[in-house]
Amino acid sequence: MDAPGPQVDDHMTVDVALSVLIGARVTHLLLRDDDGRCAGLVTRAQLDAHRGGSWYSDRTRLADIPLDRGPFTPSAAVLDDAEAVMRVRTLQLSPVVDEHGYTLGVLTLAP
Repeated sequence: MDAPGPQVDDHMTVDVALSVLIGARVTHLLLRDDDGRCAGLVTRAQLDAHRGGSWYSDRTRLADIPLDRGPFTPSAAVLDDAEAVMRVRTLQLSPVVDEHGYTLGVLTLAP
């Protein structure tokens, strides 16, 4: 499990999120809801793809785009089980959350 990395509010616009992602030199951002709980994970590829669409607006918020919104990996999960779920869901990254939904880290699936 890796450190969670930057976490941003899911009300942030796509443009600002892309700037944060590039500035932090990371591959993903974790989204949090109004209570600070994990609300999703977004990658640069997802942000770039959204910006290229005809529906794009500079006011589009992260909460408005399709991205992984869970279920997330519970902290008590067995690693082999978590890996199997990630492979079935074709996820390369999965937030690890505690029993209250707060992000503890991120699992990365090895190729």
